[in-house]
Amino acid sequence: MDLGLAGRSAIVCASSKGLGRGCATALAEAGCRVIVNGRDAERAQATAAEIRAATGAEVGVVAGDLGDPRVRAALLAACPEPDILVNNNGGPLPAPFEAITREKLLAGLEANMLTPIALAQAVLPGMAARKFGRIVNITSASVRAPIAGLDVSSGARAGLTAFLASAARKFVRDNVTINSIQPGVFDTDRVRATMGADPAKLEQRKAGIPAGRFGAADEFGALCAFLCSAHAGYVTGQNILIDGGAFPGAF
Repeated sequence: MDLGLAGRSAIVCASSKGLGRGCATALAEAGCRVIVNGRDAERAQATAAEIRAATGAEVGVVAGDLGDPRVRAALLAACPEPDILVNNNGGPLPAPFEAITREKLLAGLEANMLTPIALAQAVLPGMAARKFGRIVNITSASVRAPIAGLDVSSGARAGLTAFLASAARKFVRDNVTINSIQPGVFDTDRVRATMGADPAKLEQRKAGIPAGRFGAADEFGALCAFLCSAHAGYVTGQNILIDGGAFPGAF
């Protein structure tokens, strides 16, 4: 399917690896000019080079922590009129409820709620003026169903979802949509770091997923690219779960 994205520009946050990289790759394949971001400059440059080689797309790099306003400004300088913004950021590592401090709460809110809101506020007026825009927030399945130990991440991402819900309705008349994708367990460095490298533990976790496997970054990227496409202008304010059937609900 032609997604109607040839010539569009996309900022994909935290995209040097994992789900962000999957999104950046899928958008580049669809014909977008993509700005890749990551804390590790060397890794981000390598990712950009690999995406260029695989897709022939124009891929730029802005390295740095998104929590730094100067990095966000550099992203917008590199892509001053983005058609697409994919908000993504690493979350805090699991922690028991009683170990959550005010400082950890504030750090989680900054990374997973306030930073993506700041970027959305920066790009939405221009998107509306140009009559095309797509914002996709990568959140978590834990927003829908609690996961013990991920309280800070879940709360911040749920806050982001609720905060942007009214904006999703406000801007859709200008062909600007805002949606979120809620990933379950994907085969990423973060998941393996969280679960440990014990093969038996990983296989046990896979067995608890109806699909019998972890998700792949490229299939996540394909969903993101569709939500960013010219065909998805009637989809806004939605929170799309992609978890291999792990969530045990009919709705």
